[in-house]
Amino acid sequence: MIDFKQLADQYRDELLERVMPFWMEHSIDHEMGGFFTCLERDGSVYDTDKFIWLQCREVWMLSVLYNKVERRQAWLDAAVQGAEFLKKYGHDGQYNWYFSLQRDGQPLVQPYNIFSYTFAVIAFGQLYLATGNAEYADVAKRTFDIVLQKRQCPKGQWSKAAPGARALKDFALPMILCNVALEIEHLLEPAFLQQTIGICLHEVLDVFYRPELDLIVENVSQEGELVDCHEGRLLNPGHAIEAMWFIMDLGKRLGRPELIEKAAHIALREVEYGWDKQYGGIFYFMDRLGRPLQQLEWDQKLWWVHIETLITMLKGYELTGNPECLTWFEKVHDYTWSHFRDPEHDEWFGYLNRRGEVLLTLKGGKWKGCFHVPRGLFQCWQTLQRLAEQS
Repeated sequence: MIDFKQLADQYRDELLERVMPFWMEHSIDHEMGGFFTCLERDGSVYDTDKFIWLQCREVWMLSVLYNKVERRQAWLDAAVQGAEFLKKYGHDGQYNWYFSLQRDGQPLVQPYNIFSYTFAVIAFGQLYLATGNAEYADVAKRTFDIVLQKRQCPKGQWSKAAPGARALKDFALPMILCNVALEIEHLLEPAFLQQTIGICLHEVLDVFYRPELDLIVENVSQEGELVDCHEGRLLNPGHAIEAMWFIMDLGKRLGRPELIEKAAHIALREVEYGWDKQYGGIFYFMDRLGRPLQQLEWDQKLWWVHIETLITMLKGYELTGNPECLTWFEKVHDYTWSHFRDPEHDEWFGYLNRRGEVLLTLKGGKWKGCFHVPRGLFQCWQTLQRLAEQS
């Protein structure tokens, strides 16, 4: 019988004693503001460029811990200094958020990436809850309005597509908006929130989830149809699984158990499909027709894919009681803790090859920051704690 209390303590201790101390010690730029995310295995900085979505994610994570775990002043101070850096340098003055900056805040890459915006929304929304500073709420709401305006053409003038080119829409935006909407529920009118959630649920469950495959695809045509090209055949099991715990949270919030059941079913189908039966772990990318992929990293095992699966399987078990979810949680837990956790230094590795060997020893970079590991540990700890109290 699984010991939920012991596991809850394991996830809590990893979060509070190894992972967050790593980021608090090594990532804060005390001289110029914001955060370093390009950190070596031991926490030393190997590049000082600042990526907006990772800056926002760290502000959000620190704010969540302050709001939901313990009102530690150090967490709040770090979040506020990061937010002030973002307010000053992160956008063009009209809340168009750049992709990256130099250490001193000089813009490097134009605001082409919609996820700079979405993570600014949740960062400032969560920090508003921590501080009561109405300016932070205003940043979150104004940015969310821009996100919704950009939904049909997220990259805007920075799109590389030729005029009249084959137009596809991707899963990532409606997926993340399922989470963003709940994150800033306290800032939205109830009717507007319901409308936004309804649109996102329709996109995820009726457009990108394909009953004929029993899987979620990454891209469809503008009309919502499957397309036979590299992008149209692309599957990302981790993305789909992560989206399912967002759907579960929405189902719980809305009192709609059918959403939870459907999300649990899809998540189980995705992890079964994406599991590498030869070496273990979940593939990064797959092709729905089994054809060669453009992504050379398709068979790598990534930290976030496995951590998001842990969250989803635990929530699935808690909310549905389906024993398959618990079986998969245990299987992915064993793989994740034995492969990604660094036994010598704090924080976790991010990139393994197919055989499960460490490819890059970095703890942070352009894509990995203070987000998936601590968020996953926090979510699993909280869910395991509830399960322990129920058992």
